[in-house]
Amino acid sequence: MSEEPDVETIGTLLEDPTVRTILTQTSQEPMSATTLSDRCDASKPTVYRRLDDLRECGLLVEQTKPDPEGGHHRTVYATNLERITIELEDDGLSLRIDRRTDIADRFTDLIEGI
Repeated sequence: MSEEPDVETIGTLLEDPTVRTILTQTSQEPMSATTLSDRCDASKPTVYRRLDDLRECGLLVEQTKPDPEGGHHRTVYATNLERITIELEDDGLSLRIDRRTDIADRFTDLIEGI
């Protein structure tokens, strides 16, 4: 994602109950689109659209996990969202998104900062 989303984009996204369920469920553990479809009680196309929207805003990451039963791999989704803060300022609303980082990302940031 090259640019942070604005308040309107995030507000519209969070207005959707499917989005809220996806964020809540994937904060507990990574899940496949099929599992999310069941948990959200929504069609797979709807879930995939919401997953795309969340990834575009940088609120969700896609991961590839080995599938020991099928011998291949599967795609799962996990939120990297820690907190969204909207503040009222003199010139309008400001948005701050705090994201989780995993140990590999923190190490990369450390090395790049040297």
